[in-house]
Amino acid sequence: MKAGRIVVNWPAEARADLRKVDRVAAMQILHCLTRYLKTGVGDVKQLQPPRTELRLRCGDYRVFFVLRGPNAIAVTGVENRGNAYR
Repeated sequence: MKAGRIVVNWPAEARADLRKVDRVAAMQILHCLTRYLKTGVGDVKQLQPPRTELRLRCGDYRVFFVLRGPNAIAVTGVENRGNAYR
């Protein structure tokens, strides 16, 4: 997903998920997401129903997002991998 400038929308629920994570892990998540958006490098997978968004693996956490056009994404959640698919 390499592009010039990408708009990332963080709804209140996703921001709350990120605030629940300890500071070091939160910084790792933001770094992982930034790297993916700038270079396209990252473990991203299209999920199967009932979840239909994309998933980015960031260490022990998963960032869920949907594409909103060629230069925009909306983060729908950040969850620990143990709780992400329940």
